[in-house]
Amino acid sequence: MNDVSLGAWELPQELALLRDTVRKFMATEVRPVEDGVEHDAYKLPPEKLAPLQKKVKDEMGLWCYRTPAKYGGAGLGLLAQTVVAEQTAQCKMGLYSAGCGAFGADPPNVIWEGSREQIEGFGIPSVAQGKKAYVAISEASGGSDPARSIRTRAVRDGDHYVVNGSKMWISAADTADWGILFARTGDDTSRGGITAFIVDGRPEGMTVRPIPVIRSWSPCEVAFKDVRIPVAHRLGEEGEGFNLAKKWLVETRIPYSITTLGVAQAALDMAVKWSTERKTFGSYLADKQAIQWMLADSEIEIRAARLLTYQAAWKADLGQDPGVDASIAKLTTSETAGRVIDRCVQIFGALGVSEELPLERWYRELRIRRIGEGPSEVQRMVVARSLISQYR
Repeated sequence: MNDVSLGAWELPQELALLRDTVRKFMATEVRPVEDGVEHDAYKLPPEKLAPLQKKVKDEMGLWCYRTPAKYGGAGLGLLAQTVVAEQTAQCKMGLYSAGCGAFGADPPNVIWEGSREQIEGFGIPSVAQGKKAYVAISEASGGSDPARSIRTRAVRDGDHYVVNGSKMWISAADTADWGILFARTGDDTSRGGITAFIVDGRPEGMTVRPIPVIRSWSPCEVAFKDVRIPVAHRLGEEGEGFNLAKKWLVETRIPYSITTLGVAQAALDMAVKWSTERKTFGSYLADKQAIQWMLADSEIEIRAARLLTYQAAWKADLGQDPGVDASIAKLTTSETAGRVIDRCVQIFGALGVSEELPLERWYRELRIRRIGEGPSEVQRMVVARSLISQYR
């Protein structure tokens, strides 16, 4: 593993120590357990997961590390979250959950913007009891522009809202205990016309259909037909949904970005080791210029993408708006990771596309990352608009 340092810049000592602690835990505790499950599994058996979770809670103090400490989480800042997330992703299941679930499943960060009753009824139990949640924004009409694409509508009816519409590509909707739904309560184009709601369980009229994709874990279509949601489950005021959605997208996009880089780093480490052991045509792969250039390009791109992501997190910790930086990080890491995995598969040859290694699994899963949390084209649009607006 490479230390995170370039020139005069390096992580603060406490974050470097945190990184090394999580790195050791992943290498000695998580990956040996994960090696005992099938190639395309997306969760560990409960009896194998429980001891790992206990150690994270009782010894490491990193349970639900993105959740504020006053609600039972570790309360890490965004840069610290990013450092930890890079390490917890470096396993076969790393793109599904932190350390295969060992670090818990943080509830959506916008729940902490809710009322005391909402926090105590949904947020805190998720941390304490491991309850899971989903966020439903995307729709078939176009998930990358919620201000215009959301057609699911919520109409006030006394002490309830009546919801009709559907959401697409919603992760964990089939297994979650609750979720946050973004629906339109105002006109069809205004950002101020969107409102957020807490959906408790699976109320009458709500249906969930998994949609198989190229990875082992399917996102879902979630349909609402005359679903009644209590006014008490409205998150914030009417019309505040867009700002909540933006907060969720921007702040989760940075740790989301670094996980793709964690997988790329793990793949590169495997490829470097393999190239120093594998001989073809009388010499090691590592001695061949074609292989050296693939390794060098991968190392250079990973270092650059890592620093861009750390910068986005650092700005957020300083209280600055990381929106454009988060888009740059998401775009750079997802595309970098795809190129790195492709090179590593090539270096391993036939072994790289076999189920003997996690590379072919990562190859499939990383392809999704160029779409999820906003596709590359949308991230480029965000950056371009920011640049152009400075000259108008």
